[in-house]
Amino acid sequence: MPNSTFSIFYFLILFLAWLFAIPLLLLMSLKQKYKKSIFGRFFLYKNPSFKDNSIWFHACSFGEIKSLKPLILELKNVSLSATTQTGFEEALKLSDNVRYLPFEIFLPFWIKSPKLLVVSEAELWYLLFFIAKLKSAKTMLINARISDKSFSSYKKFSWFYKKIFENVDFVFAQSQKDKQRLEILGAKNVSVNGNIKSASIPKPSKYFPKPDKRVITLASTHEGEEEILLDRLGLDLNDMLIIAPRHPERFERVRSIAKKYSQDNGLNCKFFSQSGFCECDVLVLDCLGELINIYAISDISFLCGSFIDGIGGHNPLEPAFFNNILVSGKYIFNQKALYPLVDNVYFCDKDELGGILQRDLKFSSLYVKNTIEPILNQIRSII
Repeated sequence: MPNSTFSIFYFLILFLAWLFAIPLLLLMSLKQKYKKSIFGRFFLYKNPSFKDNSIWFHACSFGEIKSLKPLILELKNVSLSATTQTGFEEALKLSDNVRYLPFEIFLPFWIKSPKLLVVSEAELWYLLFFIAKLKSAKTMLINARISDKSFSSYKKFSWFYKKIFENVDFVFAQSQKDKQRLEILGAKNVSVNGNIKSASIPKPSKYFPKPDKRVITLASTHEGEEEILLDRLGLDLNDMLIIAPRHPERFERVRSIAKKYSQDNGLNCKFFSQSGFCECDVLVLDCLGELINIYAISDISFLCGSFIDGIGGHNPLEPAFFNNILVSGKYIFNQKALYPLVDNVYFCDKDELGGILQRDLKFSSLYVKNTIEPILNQIRSII
């Protein structure tokens, strides 16, 4: 099926899906997590086209947007779109020209004439690339990755991904394995460039006083991980525990878990949103944008999203930059390009957590690697 015919057929299918999904979308918009993003993406509410977007970056959520900072700081007149509400809020720190990426049916009318579209990681939207190319833009996929878990699913729809990659001019993959997988799916002009997150040097936005106690941080926790860790760690009297949930919609749930744990163990518990940073037994970091500041004073960090299957882990470079003792679960399939850049990571499953705080553990260290220069050179050659 020719691209133009397929594109029309694809558009009509999505349009019908959007019509049927309207009641569900309106229902989902009642949740704080989706309130702004649903209306912006699916109804274009307060989400007009970019006025000036010669260079247009797109990334999904908070972490991916944050990783673009070294690139954006080197360029001018950058437009930036995000998929999630937390990603949008982080994007506002990097650019004045920020939008939600609309649902695909709006893109033929919404996209103007960018010179270059740069998409991060796995945001493989067919019409995003097709319409950009139709309007004479060069297109680039950076920090591209395909996890072990996702690859089998991608291969089942390889015919579809081949159509996507027909409209992608350049691809910068995180690893050789990602390169091979992307080429199997039809990607061309693929080079291995590492993970651009390794080019970001984390800098605290504020400096908290280092407590006299040993600071243990449960970083970027997901549903079920607080219980796994709290049931097994066995804190000492001289320990201060900080729990940092990954998603704001879980703040209330984690406050409840921490409060009960503290009551059961005779500890005092504080919430950052109410008390700010203070020395106590248990502190819930119930706000976004503070985790780097916490890593800066932490002694041990348990990097979560890795103790339960299905998440794939989170960025280990940030705690390693501050030489935290770094403990991770074994489910890190989304971060395999980053962990080799960190020395002294302790991997364990939930049954191996008992007694780990009493072991003689070494501090982690980071191999700094600049991975943005080849991308910048390619961008500059286009614009």
